[in-house]
Amino acid sequence: MKNSLIILLCFAAGVLCSYWGIIPECDDSLSLYILYVMMFLVGIGLGSDLTALSAPIKKYKFQILLIPLSTIVGTIAACCLFSLFCPVPLRETVAIGCGFGYYSLSAILLNELAGADIGTTALICNLSRELLTLLTIPLLARYCGKLAPITAAGATSIDTTLPLISATLGEKYVIFAIFHGIIVDISVPVLIWLLYL
Repeated sequence: MKNSLIILLCFAAGVLCSYWGIIPECDDSLSLYILYVMMFLVGIGLGSDLTALSAPIKKYKFQILLIPLSTIVGTIAACCLFSLFCPVPLRETVAIGCGFGYYSLSAILLNELAGADIGTTALICNLSRELLTLLTIPLLARYCGKLAPITAAGATSIDTTLPLISATLGEKYVIFAIFHGIIVDISVPVLIWLLYL
């Protein structure tokens, strides 16, 4: 929770500094280079512990894939439904949702592919997903089932929401959360790029 509040404050400070002209405008290509560095670091993180990805498949077979698959399909379906009531086109609405809470990556990708407005919207929507999940994990677990907090967390089930998921659901669900987070993390750039082919 503390980390999410710090991120939210940094975001608000960045918006205010840019609005007041304290920070000069930078070249848009800078965000592309930041994206390359981020993808490289994600690759190092995944490559350093491939057993974390293969162990759950060996133990639970392919049934464990249903958890991230339900997150991806459910989010896309909800975005399609939501697009009927909002002025944002369907492709952009789905692309924003395909950030799955991974606000830093999805915001940069969509800034490059769809423009600054959609990139900023992706940042706010995906940051909101993470914050709302952090605030509602105990309620989701109690009223919607043990897997609901994991699917609501999206890509963040492997990092920022993992400690609260572990504390609320117990150690048994940590492996599900980690595997879910890895698969959903990998799907973010793939799905967003597929939408803009």
